[in-house]
Amino acid sequence: MEKSFLVIGTGEVGLAMLNSLYDQQEKLGRPLTIGVLVQPVSSFIDELHANKRYAGIRIEAVDLVKESNETLASVFGRYDTVICCSGFSIGAGMQVKITQAVLAAGVRKYIPWQFGADYDRIGRGSAQPVFDEQLEVRDMLRAQQKTHWVIVSTGMITSFLFREDFGVISLKDRMVRALGDWQHSLTLTACEDIGALTVAILFHDPEVLDEVVFVAGDTVSFEEIGKLMDLLFGGEFKKTLWDVPHLHKKLEEEPHDVFNRYRLVFTHPGVTWSMDETFNYQNKIPTVGLSQWAKENLSGTVA
Repeated sequence: MEKSFLVIGTGEVGLAMLNSLYDQQEKLGRPLTIGVLVQPVSSFIDELHANKRYAGIRIEAVDLVKESNETLASVFGRYDTVICCSGFSIGAGMQVKITQAVLAAGVRKYIPWQFGADYDRIGRGSAQPVFDEQLEVRDMLRAQQKTHWVIVSTGMITSFLFREDFGVISLKDRMVRALGDWQHSLTLTACEDIGALTVAILFHDPEVLDEVVFVAGDTVSFEEIGKLMDLLFGGEFKKTLWDVPHLHKKLEEEPHDVFNRYRLVFTHPGVTWSMDETFNYQNKIPTVGLSQWAKENLSGTVA
């Protein structure tokens, strides 16, 4: 079993991953080598040093965009397992670059940034071009046998559902907008559960290798989401259907709006799966559902 882990990125998912690794270290009662890759100018470096929980953490201050694949590979090669939590925001082509460096380093196991939809099912040419890059990463991993990999499919990160600019749930306007159809479902997983379940998969016996693993905090239809908002916020929300023709029209009118692309792609069946086929359900690991997440994270607004 691996003893050293590198987490790339310190956003919501990266922090959840770090905390879950430290939780696992406490459960094991033995030390793990844990590193985190951050931008060289990141203010988070000081926060890491100041937090007693992260005592002994290895800080790899590396610019993912500017550094060469050779430099990245030399860093990645110091660890048994690399967990990429950098997201799409670092730019097009970066997930391929990171994967190339991981493979060049001969890392034993890689968890790529695939915390999202069932990209195999969605396929190439969807409304969201970054999904094609996810499939390119999968092709690279499946085409080799030196580095083991595990893809953790989580559905939508739960907090994303409440982004005002995404527009599905607007707490400000007390509005719920369904994407495609009111009976269409979304699979949602909270960041903390993404971290905890990924670490549980890494330490599972027998070892999980070279496969796609599905997890979920909840799978709910837009109709259920609408009813839940009414219940949680003590009054009826306005309900609007954004069907597929409407979403296509919006994308044609504003092709550079990334949220128009996300809204359309989340009408695809590949963004949802049943709870009973998930790793957490099959291993009796509790997760945070939509109702619980809203109560815990939207304090002061829930009735």
